[in-house]
Amino acid sequence: MTTEPRLALAASDTPAAQAAFEAMRGDHDWVPLAEADAVVVLGGDGFMLTVLHQMLELDHVVPAYGINYGTVGFMMNKVRSSRTIEQRVARATPISVTPLQMVARTHAGETISAYAINEVSLLRETRQTARLEITVNDKVRMADLACDGILVATPAGSTAYNLSANGPILPLGSQMLALTPISPFRPRRWKGAILPQSAEVSFRVLEPAKRPVAAVADQKEVRDIDSVTITAARDRKLHLLFDRGASLEERIFAEQFLV
Repeated sequence: MTTEPRLALAASDTPAAQAAFEAMRGDHDWVPLAEADAVVVLGGDGFMLTVLHQMLELDHVVPAYGINYGTVGFMMNKVRSSRTIEQRVARATPISVTPLQMVARTHAGETISAYAINEVSLLRETRQTARLEITVNDKVRMADLACDGILVATPAGSTAYNLSANGPILPLGSQMLALTPISPFRPRRWKGAILPQSAEVSFRVLEPAKRPVAAVADQKEVRDIDSVTITAARDRKLHLLFDRGASLEERIFAEQFLV
C-alpha cells in the first residue's frame, strides 16, 4: 500500500491568499511544515521565497507547490484546476534550484551568513558611488569597479532583479551564475560575466567608511560591509513543483522571446 505524502499548507497574509487558505483548510489532513513531505504555498513569489528560506532555517527541505495569489507568480502555478490538491502535487514536475550562500563581514568585525535563492546583491548606501574589488576563485579579476552595485544571480533568479539590471537569462540546467553590475560608472562598458556554479565570488569594498555598501541575500540585508564571499550551497538544493507543461524552465525560455 502506498502512503499518501504528508502535506503542509502555508499562506501569505494577503486577503486573496487567506481566503484560499480558509477554503482549503478542510480539504486535507494538513501537517506542520516540520513534519511534511511537501508544502503547498498560497501567495506570490515573495512569499514562496519566505517559505523556502524557512525550510532552509529549519533544515527540513521538502518540495514546494505554489499556487499564485500574488502579482507575477513566476514560481507559482495557476489557481484554477479540475484536480484535487493531492492530485496536483502528485502529478507535478519537480525543478531543482541550488541556492547561494553569502558570508558577509561587516566594518564592525561581525560575520553574517545567509542563503539566497534568487540573488545576492551589493548596493551603495549613500549618494557616493560604491567602489568594489572583484575576486573569482582567489584571483582578482577587477581591481576597482565604480558602480551603484553588483549582483550574483542563480538561473532561477536570472529573470528577476538580474534581468532588470540588463543581466543575462540563464537556463535552469546550465549550472551557471550571472555576475551583473548595477549602473557601472567605471569601467563604463563592462556588462558583467557568466560564471560556472562552482565558482567562489568575493567582493571587497574599497573605502568602506566613505562609500558604505550593503549586501542583500534575497530578503536579508547586511549593512556597512567590508567584504562578501558567495558560493553555491549545493548541499541545500531546493525543489519547486510545477503543473505539467508550465514549469519554471518553460517560463525562463518564454521570457527570452518577450518583446
